[in-house]
Amino acid sequence: MADPSSYRPKPGQIPDSPGVYKFRDEHRRVIYVGKAKSLRQRLANYFQPLASLHPRTATMVTTAASVEWTVVSTEVEALQLEYSWIKEFDPRFNVKYRDDKSYPYLAVTLNEEFPRVQVMRGHKKKGVRYFGPYAHAWAIRETVDLMLRVFPVRTCSAGVFRNAASAGRPCLLGYIGKCSAPCVGRIAPDEHRELAEEFSDFMAGRTGTYIRRLEKQMTAAAEEMEYERAARLRDDIEALRRAMEKNAVVLADATDADLIALAEDELEAAVQIFHVRGGRVRGQRGWVTDKVEAVSTAGLVEHAIQQLYGEESGDAVPKEVLVPALPEDLEAVGQWLSGRRGSAVSLRIPQRGDKKDLMETVARNAQHALVLHKTKRASDLTTRSRALEEIAEALELDSAPLRIECFDISHLQGDDVVASMVVFEDGLPRKSEYRRFQIKGFEGQDDVRSMHEVISRRFKRYLAEKERTGEWGPEGVDDTEAAEAAAAGVDGAANGSVNGFVDGTAPGGSAPAGSVPYAVTDGGTPPGGGFARSGEVPADDGRPKRFAYPPQLVVVDGGQPQVAAARRALDELGIDDIAVCGLAKRLEEVWLPGDDDPVVLPRSSEGLYLLQRVRDTAHDFAIRYQRSKRNKRIRTGPLDAVPGLGDTRKQALIKHFGSVKRLRQATIEQICEVPGMGRKTAEAVAVALAQAAPAAPAVNTATGEIMEDDGGSTA
Repeated sequence: MADPSSYRPKPGQIPDSPGVYKFRDEHRRVIYVGKAKSLRQRLANYFQPLASLHPRTATMVTTAASVEWTVVSTEVEALQLEYSWIKEFDPRFNVKYRDDKSYPYLAVTLNEEFPRVQVMRGHKKKGVRYFGPYAHAWAIRETVDLMLRVFPVRTCSAGVFRNAASAGRPCLLGYIGKCSAPCVGRIAPDEHRELAEEFSDFMAGRTGTYIRRLEKQMTAAAEEMEYERAARLRDDIEALRRAMEKNAVVLADATDADLIALAEDELEAAVQIFHVRGGRVRGQRGWVTDKVEAVSTAGLVEHAIQQLYGEESGDAVPKEVLVPALPEDLEAVGQWLSGRRGSAVSLRIPQRGDKKDLMETVARNAQHALVLHKTKRASDLTTRSRALEEIAEALELDSAPLRIECFDISHLQGDDVVASMVVFEDGLPRKSEYRRFQIKGFEGQDDVRSMHEVISRRFKRYLAEKERTGEWGPEGVDDTEAAEAAAAGVDGAANGSVNGFVDGTAPGGSAPAGSVPYAVTDGGTPPGGGFARSGEVPADDGRPKRFAYPPQLVVVDGGQPQVAAARRALDELGIDDIAVCGLAKRLEEVWLPGDDDPVVLPRSSEGLYLLQRVRDTAHDFAIRYQRSKRNKRIRTGPLDAVPGLGDTRKQALIKHFGSVKRLRQATIEQICEVPGMGRKTAEAVAVALAQAAPAAPAVNTATGEIMEDDGGSTA
């Protein structure tokens, strides 16, 4: 690892002008290429104290052993040189978009004497006109098959063409009218080229001319009573229209544009591009890349534009490029694109209308691609095994953590403070064992105290289960406290309250004394079913007790304070065989108890990816619970205080009387008239409404008139 100060240029050596710079390692390999409006200002940013640099940037400058630069005259030249060097040197620390496959194009080989229509992949050739890319080759073939009725262009290979010419007989397509058979001289070379150019024009979006021309010919044939010819033209028109329907119109102004959208997280980014020509989506492609360098959304967009158009020219670069964020050097990128097209190119963010709607569709595709990529990556057994091994090595664990539990705290400005616990086994989520907690030991916002409380409550139940089944807890554990935790169940579940972890913890709202009530969220095992897994202790009723199975690793969402609180909670319970770490979201650093410096896992580490996925899952689970509690609190009304009155009968009461005010004025006998309402429940409703203070009357501020509340207010 090199010290950046050892190769830092002397003051005044770096010019204050546009240019491109290269960082090289000790073996003279180029590891990073960048451009700058001012080389002096940009390079100075790399030689700051390492603690102030982004972790990925710090890794790059310590890997490098030298830096060199090239001065250019304009920012556009810098952009071109940067692209050339990235392509030439393939630097390991630059963002590089790579297609997950080679996308097929529809190509018309206008560089041949007899142009051919075919599917092409790979590098583009000079003199060939391309349309696409398409997602699937069969989509191209279906479109071509429809259009060959009207534009019977050659589609055969050079070998088939030569054989047909030598034999004097066309192939099958020539006999059925889907090829004009230039191989046997049925059509002159100039006429065949004109046919290929018309085919290209139609594919480029200029469809109206040909449809109208065929319609006129069909009408003329019908007037001359050439009905067979008119029928063929009718079928040709229908074939062209079906081909057009395969690329539905999305932009009414016949726009030629590429729409680029991104979906990203701290480690990866997915790019999706829709190619719109003549107002129709002609093709789609996408990439997923690792964020090797510290790069913003604007930087990702700039890299994507370089990748897309670095080797394109002419019409292959559209008139408009729509993006989610503008590159920092907008003017330079715009000039570079215009130079490649040969005319002005508009680079902008769509703000309204059809283009904005289509951009949202592209963004959804990008998000789906990122999720799909992560799912495929997580489901690979070899990858998961490597991730667990990397975590064990980085945290110095005795063995791979086959069961990981992650905890996160969520609240809204100190209100509705909740926590989540998610479980990953063998690198995969086990949703049946997710748990939700309410923070009840104190009020207000304190993530550290909340984390201590949640960890304590979770592992008190673990110790209580061990004692209940006859296993001795760890040395130093207060058995009386564990027994009290077992007898208490889950924080007041016996009286049906929601003060415990997980809403409605016990089926039926109560639990037998001396047992821990059953609780499941997100698709858990139904009451009365299922078998105990290895390490789980079956309860008396046959249901497994999930809290009897301890993790090998506890992960908390946060840094040093949260990690210290979790470790302290385990120490107070006498548990010393469970590892603890924290993952700080800002820089993706892994913190261990008592360490002043974090563990920085390599950027390409599968272990870091798994820890991030575990942390993000816990975060999302906690937020969903916190939002549901807030919504439930907001919707609370006086009828919620009536025991045994569910949503169905509450809705029936409001529907019958029209509003809570009219229900409050009703007698017990009138309430009993509502279907499903017994006298005892009706009395409870009347008492609850009498005790609840009525809402203040509404006042018309213009007249001072008190307005009667006859509306249907919620219960």
